[in-house]
Amino acid sequence: MKKFYPGRANESFAYYSRVIILSVALMTAAFVTASAQGLVFQNPALISGTAGQDGAVYRFPSVTTNVDALVRINGRSSSLVKLESIDITDRGFGKAFQPQVTCNNGTTPNGNYDWWMEFGISFVKANTENPVNVANFDITAIDIDGNGDELNEWVSFYNLSSHTFEANTQLTYTTVMELVNNVMTLVGKKFSGPVTNYVDIDTAATRVMTSVKYVNRNDLRIRTGGHSTGRSGAADRMYSFWFKSFGFSNPVQVGLPVTLKSFNARLENKKPVLNWVSAVEKNVSHYTVQRSTDGKEYNDITLVFANGNTNMESSYTITDNAISASAKGTVYYRLKMVDIDGQFKYSETRLLRLGEWDRNVSIMMYPNPAQNEIRIMVPAKWQNTRVDYQVYSLNGQVIKQFVRTNANQTEVLNIDQLPEGAYMLKVSAEKETATQMFIRKK
Repeated sequence: MKKFYPGRANESFAYYSRVIILSVALMTAAFVTASAQGLVFQNPALISGTAGQDGAVYRFPSVTTNVDALVRINGRSSSLVKLESIDITDRGFGKAFQPQVTCNNGTTPNGNYDWWMEFGISFVKANTENPVNVANFDITAIDIDGNGDELNEWVSFYNLSSHTFEANTQLTYTTVMELVNNVMTLVGKKFSGPVTNYVDIDTAATRVMTSVKYVNRNDLRIRTGGHSTGRSGAADRMYSFWFKSFGFSNPVQVGLPVTLKSFNARLENKKPVLNWVSAVEKNVSHYTVQRSTDGKEYNDITLVFANGNTNMESSYTITDNAISASAKGTVYYRLKMVDIDGQFKYSETRLLRLGEWDRNVSIMMYPNPAQNEIRIMVPAKWQNTRVDYQVYSLNGQVIKQFVRTNANQTEVLNIDQLPEGAYMLKVSAEKETATQMFIRKK
């Protein structure tokens, strides 16, 4: 986008359980839908950390009814990258999120140089830090262009459902891969603009715009970046993200090859049974089912051909007959979803614990204490039903929550961003509830 010029104490388990019961009576999980005008980002205030530094968190109040957005600086490519403003208001669009980011005080080093700053955005109940899911929303990145010479901008979105751009777009896009559970996984899309400089920040300039769609999200990540092929004095850039969609003259919508509605693992007659349902299949070739005994090294166990291009649900079920009915221990399963061009992505991992275990209304959790993740096993009668998971601090505040409409035997909960300390996990299915305390250590 355009160059920016200056001027412009230990207590008992019973006590904590009572705290949680009282808190549950006061708290409910929130699910909201963005209004027709989209989400509105205005009037940010720094609420923690040092302004402009990694870890700083800004609150944007009332992005939609009874919902605030917390914007966190997750990181940057180097110390040369600086946040000049979390939200520019004297140009662009007042309702958009418009950070100003510079590189090397506005002048890039010689040669090919790439830089970025990453923002994490989470939605919370107004004036709190209690998470809220927004059912459906779009984000349009406006004016992803260059300086007319040696510099162009780029942006990346993570965990999006699909994206739309003009058929004659000047943007190029590539997949973003990251290491997830020791596996290189497709996690997002990177959109790079041309060197061409488009005048002003104009929603009519659809050739340098893209709209991305999110479904049922509580948080997301965005990277603002740039690339120069020589020393450029235009590395003081403004980005504009308007949380709504816009009309394109000749739109092209691109989704990920497979959208999974569910992926479940369960034991039937002491045999692992895997079931998955795809909501959308576009250009899908096949699924490769993979198994691991340590969660790191996976082997292919079978190949299942996809039904093909369809917007209808497709359901698949396989039984892993290679596992002995007398086997014990933990096995891990995942899907490798391959499209007709050979690109692929992995599903979430599902865990099964083989052998007998306590089938009373209780949960098993391990390891405890834990550093990065805990595994939660639920009773057999809860599997394939709706199960709600909530993590509470010991003062009764909801820290994390998620729902499984068709629960697996074992779920993995990532806790690497929780502060060190003690927490309570509450797991509910129908009218039954189980709780267990766990410790997060570094």
